[in-house]
Amino acid sequence: MSTYIIADLHLSEDEPAITAGFINFIQQRAIHADSLYILGDFFNYWVGDDDDNPLHQRVANELKQLTAKGIPCYFIHGNRDFLIGKRYAKQCGMTILPQETVLDIYDKRILILHGDTLCTDDMAYQNYRKKVHTPWIQRIFLTLPLFIRRRIAQKMRKNSQYASSMKTESIMDVNPQAVVNALQRHQAQWMIHGHTHRPAIHEINIDGRLHFRGVLGAWHHEGSAFVINEHGIELIFFPFE
Repeated sequence: MSTYIIADLHLSEDEPAITAGFINFIQQRAIHADSLYILGDFFNYWVGDDDDNPLHQRVANELKQLTAKGIPCYFIHGNRDFLIGKRYAKQCGMTILPQETVLDIYDKRILILHGDTLCTDDMAYQNYRKKVHTPWIQRIFLTLPLFIRRRIAQKMRKNSQYASSMKTESIMDVNPQAVVNALQRHQAQWMIHGHTHRPAIHEINIDGRLHFRGVLGAWHHEGSAFVINEHGIELIFFPFE
């Protein structure tokens, strides 16, 4: 038995192959897991739990069937789906975790997070993140009619894509000191995150001790997951079908 960690699926009605790949992953791989962790950007955008998009219900049904079989599912918000709330989590049968959570499993201490908070060199993004995570702003947004929220989300996506095209690759990557600080803060040997779409396992020397940072890949053309069991931690890739 193994624990699976995934992130950055960016599920959308515009990408049916990714949705099919996720369902196949649930039915063929996660069904045999000890537990499943989703580290944000599960959906391409989220404008509220009251969104009646059929895709959301389809995904919820798959996760509910998984958790009904005794396989727990956990979720950490990403920068695209930070408005996923208790209502949708209940539909899925999943538990929402704090943005930084430590797992003590298989004799390893692993810090899991979405990863956007580590990109501290991107000050414009961090300022934006601070605003959209302000509770009163979220409350006002969620009172707007659904069609207006969708329009705002689409416009924000276009603005984000343009802003990203104007930034250097290094600015949009994690800050090394932010990584070290997080590992030390939680006294973890491992960190696993998504967000940057740069799958790899990095070695980090902190005060003469070896630590590791695992980065998940985005589900553009294939699936990506970390598999954790008594044999170790492995980054795997697999076709959607």
